[in-house]
Amino acid sequence: MTQQQQMVQVQQVPIFQRIKDFILAEIQSGRWKEGDVIPTEAALAQQFAVSRMTVNRAVRELSSEQVLHRIQGSGTYVAPQKYQATLVEIKSIADEIRARGHRHRSELHKLERCKAGEALALQFRLAAGQMLFHSVIVHFENEIPIQVEDRWVNPALAPDYMLQDFASVTPNEYLMHAAPLQGARYGIEALSAPREIAEMLAIDAKEPCLVLRRTTESGNRIASVATMWHPGARYRFAGSFG
Repeated sequence: MTQQQQMVQVQQVPIFQRIKDFILAEIQSGRWKEGDVIPTEAALAQQFAVSRMTVNRAVRELSSEQVLHRIQGSGTYVAPQKYQATLVEIKSIADEIRARGHRHRSELHKLERCKAGEALALQFRLAAGQMLFHSVIVHFENEIPIQVEDRWVNPALAPDYMLQDFASVTPNEYLMHAAPLQGARYGIEALSAPREIAEMLAIDAKEPCLVLRRTTESGNRIASVATMWHPGARYRFAGSFG
């Protein structure tokens, strides 16, 4: 990309977004730390040669995203940051295990084509009865089962899903190539393990598990819906920021 093309691309970014990007860069670089007061809207307006209304929009949006914290009559501060980088990044579990210097392997328990019921169709924003791919895989760390991955996949975005050798590639690794990540939603809860899950994880039935439910999007369509069960006694979620 030429310098002129880069300048045009920058100019196409709305000014309020450029102000947001500037504030985020200052925080991520460590120049503005948690609890620091940021420059006033008047100062930012002067710096970017824009109206205070434009700056206000950028600050307001960052406040609603919990990046900034506004105190009436006091100022706007850098809010406590969310330490969830590993979840947001969506790494392959195989990469996480190898990064710890351990061995990863997986066992495929189920690989099938199924018609979407009403609940799944709603999650995928599809009509009920449309075909989905479904897999259930157990992931092992040093021969100890640490995750049951129950995943539903949109065939329109990952047509070769059923042809993959999931002993050598994880669903996440394949999907990141076939359906590049555009966005994701996830939630974590503690649940007792159903009998089938307990057997795959080699734990007692009803033993607590950490359950991650994650929906990924690619090309403005839902690519996959996954539920991942982890034995609570030998697994924890961790992350870093910055």
